[in-house]
Amino acid sequence: MLRGRNINRASTNIPDSQPRGSDFASLNSPVSPAVSSRVALLFIVLTATAVIAPLFFLGNPSGHDIQFHLSSWMDAARQWREGIIVPRWSEWANWGFGEPRFIFYPPISWTLGAALGSLLPWELVPGAMIWISLVVAGFSMWILAREWLPGPAAVAAAIFFAADPYHLVMLYYRSDFAELLGAALFPLLFWAALHVARGERRYVPALSLAFAAIWLCNDPAGVMATYSVVLAILIVCIAQRSPRGLFWSALALAAGFALAAFYLFPAVYEQRWVQIASAINDSLQPPHNFLFAHNNELGFVQFNMRVSRVAIAMIASTCIAGVFFARRYRSFRVLWWVLLAVAISSTFIMLPPSLFLWRLLPKLWFVQFPWRWMDTLAIPLAIFVAGAAESFRKRWAFWLVLVIAAAGLVTVAALIIHDAWWDSEDASYLTRGIDAGHGFDGTDEYAPLGVSHWDLPGEPPTDDKEAPPPAETLRIQQLNQDTGDVIPLTGASVIYQSWFAEKRIFTVKTDKPVSLVVRLLNYPAWGVQIDGTRIQPGYVDVTGQMVLPVTTGLHQIDILFRRTRDRTLGIVISLLAAAGLFAFARFFPFPDTRRSVE
Repeated sequence: MLRGRNINRASTNIPDSQPRGSDFASLNSPVSPAVSSRVALLFIVLTATAVIAPLFFLGNPSGHDIQFHLSSWMDAARQWREGIIVPRWSEWANWGFGEPRFIFYPPISWTLGAALGSLLPWELVPGAMIWISLVVAGFSMWILAREWLPGPAAVAAAIFFAADPYHLVMLYYRSDFAELLGAALFPLLFWAALHVARGERRYVPALSLAFAAIWLCNDPAGVMATYSVVLAILIVCIAQRSPRGLFWSALALAAGFALAAFYLFPAVYEQRWVQIASAINDSLQPPHNFLFAHNNELGFVQFNMRVSRVAIAMIASTCIAGVFFARRYRSFRVLWWVLLAVAISSTFIMLPPSLFLWRLLPKLWFVQFPWRWMDTLAIPLAIFVAGAAESFRKRWAFWLVLVIAAAGLVTVAALIIHDAWWDSEDASYLTRGIDAGHGFDGTDEYAPLGVSHWDLPGEPPTDDKEAPPPAETLRIQQLNQDTGDVIPLTGASVIYQSWFAEKRIFTVKTDKPVSLVVRLLNYPAWGVQIDGTRIQPGYVDVTGQMVLPVTTGLHQIDILFRRTRDRTLGIVISLLAAAGLFAFARFFPFPDTRRSVE
């Protein structure tokens, strides 16, 4: 059985019992993989650099999620300097009152962003993040495409996937760095899944790692990856008329979930402590965001029109290229059916008739926007275009098809870049807010239960990003027992020993009983001790600020963000999964791709 090595079909002996149209053999000529990978990487790097070139002249695109991601990176980087290796509580969210953002948002994107921010000026980090994601996307597609397409066509598929129109939407319109990074790994996921579905169990660790990595990048990408890869696996097993790959595929996906359990388990368990349903409020629900939907707020409708036009262009291009790619059906029978199924399902689920699937399939509702399925549509589009060009025998026809496709892509890119909102003040605005001790805005879905983060003090009086931030809210205040208002602390003195993201230690001396109001949102993971005795803190109605009742005298107060049992269990599951996959990989070693099949 051929296992994804570089081979020349004309010189490879394929058993007569194995139909030529049903295998996954490569059409590559027997060149050195090291040379071809360097050449492919060079073209991918050039493509990624060309995509971000406008940032050198126009600054950063100020997409929908730019401030959320930038603030997360800045917060995480500062916590590293405090000695917190794995942040859980966002210290500066909600104008310094904090939120458990890092428990619920997948860690890879904000970890990478924080690492880049520790090395580069913050103004350069978005561009660096995009560039890395596009290089990963292109190389991931090259790994997938090279097993079926000759060298130039495989590189073309990598280039078209890296510069895919929806990737441009994500980076120029939406600034959704996490989804972009997760989508970059989709081809790698399909590459491993197609092998495992054929019963090639040595690819199980690769499938598990790719699957876990996508979930650790972005939750909606993880949901889409789950359903897409299950569909691909089923198509392979049906086309091969063999269920042998189902067991190994199920094992790999289960191991992938287990690898990501250190994040997934606490995120799922602790949802009961926050307002996670706010992530899918009325405007963000699928029925209001199908292609060309008009039943939404004006801003959503206007953006939907833009992204719908991109989707239609991708769908039409996939159909046209797929027709020409079908000319090679006998050589790519299983691959053809997988790509066709992915293209059809991705298109259908972006349209209103698919609403029953959104209501039926678990967690699909949390994808929010049906047009996000362009992430998966991009895979058949890239391979179909490159394969369609390769289907022509004449070299001039091959290059003509690629030139036409590239011209269309450049046109779409130019229109998106012209229409994007360019504003380089986001990084400096957030930096000033944090440096001033003021912080930044929080998110609805990560607010603890009962908290209206819109009512917390600290909201800037203006949207002007160049305006100085408001003064820092006092760390310790007191609760007026008669009115319920939070007022400045009187008749007491406070000495701070430590005031970090996950540790607040101070002493308070008061000449009367008082209810201290801490600049901190109450959350079950906070452990509070007064004079060594653990207590259950109270909270201010509506805002959820932590309230600590103390008696007259001197008191030592320790507030620590403790590791809850769900986080401990998630870590244990991930470690066991990693050990199991390591043992599996040693028992079933990965094929040596440095040697060509003779």
